[in-house]
Amino acid sequence: MSRGSNKPAGLPIIHDRAAGIDIGSRIHVVAVPPELCDDAVQTFQAFTGDIERMADWLVSIGIKTVAMESTGVYWVPVFEVLQDRGIDAIVANARESRTVPGRKSDVNDAQWLQRLHACGLLRPSFRPERNIAALRAYLRLRERHLDYASAHIQHMQKALTLMNLQLHHVVSDVTGVTGMKIVRAIVAGERDPDVLATMRDVRCKASPETVRASLVGNYQPEHIFALTQALALYDFYQLRLGECDGEIERALAELNAERQGPTEAMPKPRHKTVQPNAVNFDTRPPLYQLTGVDLTQIHGIGPYLALRLVAECGTDLGKWPTAKHFASWLTLAPGCKISGGKVLSAHTRKTSNRVSAHLRLAAVTVGRTDTALGAFYRRLAARIGKAKAVTATARKIAVLFYNAMRFGMKYEDPGADHYERRYRERVIKQLHRRAAQFGFTLQEASVQSVS
Repeated sequence: MSRGSNKPAGLPIIHDRAAGIDIGSRIHVVAVPPELCDDAVQTFQAFTGDIERMADWLVSIGIKTVAMESTGVYWVPVFEVLQDRGIDAIVANARESRTVPGRKSDVNDAQWLQRLHACGLLRPSFRPERNIAALRAYLRLRERHLDYASAHIQHMQKALTLMNLQLHHVVSDVTGVTGMKIVRAIVAGERDPDVLATMRDVRCKASPETVRASLVGNYQPEHIFALTQALALYDFYQLRLGECDGEIERALAELNAERQGPTEAMPKPRHKTVQPNAVNFDTRPPLYQLTGVDLTQIHGIGPYLALRLVAECGTDLGKWPTAKHFASWLTLAPGCKISGGKVLSAHTRKTSNRVSAHLRLAAVTVGRTDTALGAFYRRLAARIGKAKAVTATARKIAVLFYNAMRFGMKYEDPGADHYERRYRERVIKQLHRRAAQFGFTLQEASVQSVS
């Protein structure tokens, strides 16, 4: 309580020119400090003209910063218009700005957001700069096209199965060279299995006789029609993927337009394998110029994954003070539910973070390699299970990515043997300590040869 008064002191005001906006699909409710104008809460339609009028009103009364909740995608045009007007807009996590239950309304929500933001109690959600956000939008759209194309691959496989064409059992990928040649020939009217078998690529592991036997089928007009439709839709999305690749390449060129190249030559690639569904140009040179480090030297991170990580996180990782903050943002760190000094739960939170999903997939892949990260994954998987091992390995990859982007760290893999030796040393050290606690001395057993 303040001196000379029985009223408790309120929270200190950090931002005296702060506003709060309750975002909706049809209307936006804005709350500003009552001392700035007579009508401190106003409602605006979601049309572009009304959003611009709202931004002009906020500028006219001297608002410097605005907080809003991330409601669907309705906040994006409001955010961009406010940024164009020079207002510092932040998007708050709805989990951190909940109001009192039973008193919810649009006006109350806007006033509550304004109050929390004025007192500095809202943390802004991460959003990269405009050019990186554009690159991110192209990549997300490309991934959506890949999802749609994969659905039509399944439609092609179903049509082939209905005609009892066992092509997907003799080739590793229906959309590969052999598979697409045969599918296109079937759609064009070819039915002779001997002719179709001659389209087998020389790299196909199945013999010509096996391929021919798989192509003797029961051709029906309705199934041919379904195969034709699925192939046309698959080709359509392949064209859209090519257009997205062109925009991604152009966005990278714009990001590197005023950036000087690194002084050191780019390291040689660890492997020359082309990743499936990767973009149709080499992303390593523009990414090396953009970041100054070769992210593909980190095991588990290929050229396409490196591009997606940069598009999602940007090039300035200083927005996270430490690697622990970065891992916590990715929800790859243990939870912290404590009450009365007792840990109630340490499970990682569920999240829809795309970076976290990419890193988890990379952890599964690197777990099958003969590297230090692979040995780490296998050791944890045997001890605590694969699910927790995936999370822990993904966190290690995230920390390596953070250190490379933030501090220019060059990654060198010590190898799986090095990790196993360190693990053995730790275990032996623990055994010596436990033996000493019980008054014993641990000695190494001498190896005697057996005659």
